[in-house]
Amino acid sequence: MEKSRLEIKVGLFVFIGLALLTVMLVQFSKGTSAFRGTYALKLHASNVGGLKERASVLLAGYQVGAVKKIELAPNRKSITIVLEIYKDYPIYHDARFVIESAGFLGDQYVSVIPTANTEPVFADGAEVECQEPFDLQEVARGAAGFIKRMDETAQKLDASITDLRAQVLNAQTLSSFGVALTNMRAFTEQALGAVSDIKSLVATNGTQVSAAVSNLVIFSSELDRLGVAAGEILATNSVNISTATKNIDDITVTLKQVAADLQAGRGLAGAVLQNQELATNVQAIAANLAITTSNLNRAGLWGILWSQKSPATNTVSKTTR
Repeated sequence: MEKSRLEIKVGLFVFIGLALLTVMLVQFSKGTSAFRGTYALKLHASNVGGLKERASVLLAGYQVGAVKKIELAPNRKSITIVLEIYKDYPIYHDARFVIESAGFLGDQYVSVIPTANTEPVFADGAEVECQEPFDLQEVARGAAGFIKRMDETAQKLDASITDLRAQVLNAQTLSSFGVALTNMRAFTEQALGAVSDIKSLVATNGTQVSAAVSNLVIFSSELDRLGVAAGEILATNSVNISTATKNIDDITVTLKQVAADLQAGRGLAGAVLQNQELATNVQAIAANLAITTSNLNRAGLWGILWSQKSPATNTVSKTTR
């Protein structure tokens, strides 16, 4: 009886020890401990990829907690990730949360990326947005679409090259291009000949060209002298020129005054212009003067006087008879 009780006690002790050892191994393998205080953070992400519960939470590459639970949000559009963070490691509110992988195909974990570490820190139960992990399959699908578009572009380019060969690089076009090259060569030869002729002309008439240039230089110097002389004349007679300009201004003012007097009817000319009867008389006097002057020019003064006396003489003679 006593032996059986002893075996039961020993078995129970061994079982409890194994259970504690298992729990400790599990806890230490995941980096958490039941004897350390923690606080929870709730992350919201549209996709968690291959992240699993008990995955590590690394702050700048150092483990500061673990993933406690992953569950689907009530709206069925996002995932809620509950983290257990050691109280020894406060996380500032400007930190970024990203789901990353250990290596290319390694286990995924939650990476906490600190920035400026400005206050405040996250409290227990705080909700934070998390950046979804790199989706290799999505990249592969995008690459497949890109490759497909590249293939279509290559096919279009091939068709364009075929059309170019058919439309541009045909026998007729190549023949025309050859003719154009031949014409260009002939034009180049003619241009070279023209340049040679110009060189010969310049070499033959070098003396005349030099004389023309010399004459041009002399003409330029004469123009300079003329300009200097004109400047001296203006400098010498500046007073006379100023006086003449002033006289012209005075004459202009006087003419304006005379015109104003004529318009206002002042003076003889103004009275004539304003008085219609007087103007008519002046016109008649001018006409009579014109006739008299014409007669003087034609018959002279004595001829006019004689023509005026002759009728009186004839009248007297007739009376005497």
